[in-house]
Amino acid sequence: MALTAKRYYLVSPAGNSNYGDELIAATWLRHLQRAAPQAEIVLDCLEPLRSRERLAALHPRVRFTNTLWQLCLRIGSSDVRQVADRVRQVIDEPQLAADLAEGIADLRRSDVVHIVGGGYLNGLWPAFLGLPAAAAAAVRHSGGRAAMTGQGLCPAAPGSGEVLRALAADFDVIDVRDAPSAALLGPARTTSTGDDVFLSLGDHLYGAADGAPPVMISVQSQLSEVESEPLLGFLAGVVRAWGVEEVGVLECLPGEDDKILELAERILPVSRRYRLQEVLAGGLPVAPGQTWISSRFHPHLVAAAGGAGGVALNINPGYYGVKHTSLIEAGSGWSLLSEPMIPARPEPGGFAPQRRRELQEGKRRLAESLYPSNG
Repeated sequence: MALTAKRYYLVSPAGNSNYGDELIAATWLRHLQRAAPQAEIVLDCLEPLRSRERLAALHPRVRFTNTLWQLCLRIGSSDVRQVADRVRQVIDEPQLAADLAEGIADLRRSDVVHIVGGGYLNGLWPAFLGLPAAAAAAVRHSGGRAAMTGQGLCPAAPGSGEVLRALAADFDVIDVRDAPSAALLGPARTTSTGDDVFLSLGDHLYGAADGAPPVMISVQSQLSEVESEPLLGFLAGVVRAWGVEEVGVLECLPGEDDKILELAERILPVSRRYRLQEVLAGGLPVAPGQTWISSRFHPHLVAAAGGAGGVALNINPGYYGVKHTSLIEAGSGWSLLSEPMIPARPEPGGFAPQRRRELQEGKRRLAESLYPSNG
């Protein structure tokens, strides 16, 4: 008698064309391709059509929906208790959102409901605190397991700690990526294995090093508390002080990054702009001896894991400051720049090889606990 295939339901903000969110979704699909190729995978994401184009090849039995994101966005409240209560009600009574009922039925039949990592369950987007509430409600119907991994919960939404601690009894795994998030939830049943991308560090994350500029810059206006033109003027001074004649710039969020990168090309000695699509397809341009300057978190992680030294820009202390600090405390070797003071150019290095292996192994143990091989 044939065994029924497992159904694993992953929730991710993939499809919004953000470098880090796309990497995390791809990381878990690659893992499940190895560990559970026969399982049915549902990826509940912001933009299913875009995600299908980018990610469908990574698992033979993956399909895409946006059921839970639609539900949270429709509720749209900034009161996390109200969001959680309303989401639970709809998961228990799908007829209250009839057009989402088929997707909710999938959710309620899943063996694992997994809120994958990232920085979206916090006070910047309080409506998305409905996602863990949905997972908790679903597994009460399925008898399956609920999990959150690699979560960054800061800056915390008012009441979010109370809501998440109340949901904890329905979760088998609650894992975060930084110390303030761990403190918000408390030590009971909470692990901290770092960002989910640590699960799958490897050559697929990197492009050809030949021709890569000696300095790479990832800078943004989104969520920044620093004006773009003064920031870029400061970076121009840094580049001059380092004696660097050409830099590359990285696009991480098409559309949102356009204006600041166009400005960067007027102010900085930019030799090349790396588009998100080419980086997702061909890897990040990390080269020996290279230096990175990044306001974004995942370029810091991936470049440091590839051996690059760098400086992290603290453009939003409550959000990006927490994220970058988590990597520095984990051993990235980078510095965090919070004031416009020109730093010495960092030495190459990034994460030491042994530390990189430790971070990857910790995340692999967590993944194995959720998805036993051949599951």
